Amino acid sequence: MNPTENSPALETTPHNGSVAEANTTTVTAKPGDGSRLCENWHDEEIEPRGPISELLLAAFANQAAPPTIDGLADEVASAIASGRDLVRDDDVQLALYLLYGLSYGRVVDNGDQWEWHPDTVAARLDLERAFEAQLRELVPTTELPNAAAEDVAQALFALTAPDPDAGPSLSRHVAKSLTHEQAIEFMVQRSIYTLKEADPHSWAIPRLTGRAKAALVEIQADEYGNGRRERMHSELFARSMRGIGLDSRYGTYVNFAPAITLASFNMISLFGMNRRLRGAIAGHLAAFEMTSSIPNGLYARGFRRLGFDESVTEYFDEHVEADAVHEQIAARDLAGGLAESEPALLSEIFFGARACLLIDEWVGDHILESWVAEKSSLRKPFPFEAVLADRDGGTASPADAEVGAGR
Repeated sequence: MNPTENSPALETTPHNGSVAEANTTTVTAKPGDGSRLCENWHDEEIEPRGPISELLLAAFANQAAPPTIDGLADEVASAIASGRDLVRDDDVQLALYLLYGLSYGRVVDNGDQWEWHPDTVAARLDLERAFEAQLRELVPTTELPNAAAEDVAQALFALTAPDPDAGPSLSRHVAKSLTHEQAIEFMVQRSIYTLKEADPHSWAIPRLTGRAKAALVEIQADEYGNGRRERMHSELFARSMRGIGLDSRYGTYVNFAPAITLASFNMISLFGMNRRLRGAIAGHLAAFEMTSSIPNGLYARGFRRLGFDESVTEYFDEHVEADAVHEQIAARDLAGGLAESEPALLSEIFFGARACLLIDEWVGDHILESWVAEKSSLRKPFPFEAVLADRDGGTASPADAEVGAGR
């Protein structure tokens, strides 16, 4: 895409006054302004979901020097003061996704000039602090074990153990009842995190020391394929997406992702990108790994039942074995090791673990309840027929040329 083509119109008003102000521009968004997805889905625009994301997308589309985003601080303050449910708020969660995306890259055009811009940093800080505050209100507390590695591990295993009295689950539905359209939805939902699998947790590596750091590096090295690009878990998932007819470029389907799906990803970014939350990111990863192996086995079974081959199921099969190992390292050496070296972080470790379980449960409930009601779990109608036609006709994703290029 040529970044100079089809850019949304912006009204710019230079400041008058000091030399410092002379290089500053105020951007005023017009209704309908948006930003192109970077390298994504045939130049589709990310669609704003409210005033905050609309202002951000309009600013990010600007080709000029970094401007001041007129009205952004007021809209952020208004959203926070409203008292609404930020976890399920489309505008807030898309805004956080965009703001965190400035540090991940490949989300919007012109992102480099915005990553550390005072207005975007201030907006991110205000939104993520309000998001965190709501999470702390929502996540149940738990009785804490001693700050000894084995005690922490045993408490985490108890916390994440399957509930024999639990009702219907998404993974069991996938194994037994998944339809082809639901398979597409499932992959679209998961693409928000999984095409960047491991990246949000990797922010924690320089924030840890000793045993906990070594444990995290061991887990992440495996997630990144131990030096082989084609074995990276994000690459395996991309291959699975292409196998069912989807475009595997990052962010292609963000317009279809509901707020709760974005919130799940944003929460990991929040924990990983703030050093003060290093306990929470360690606890999150521990719970994430400890609840992965069994569901992935059921996911693989469901996709096989629909006739998909190893090119689609390998991602899930890989996690059955890998995460059975990772959960031991994450519980004992990562979370347990961190608790022993920094006992003051014990409560944060369990906050992160419980937050992982709660938000992921809500994501699963949203998807399953939608399907049981014979509705889509996506936030807007999806072109299922086009995807199925591409798959049946053998149409390749633009990313296919890169597959298998690893060492």
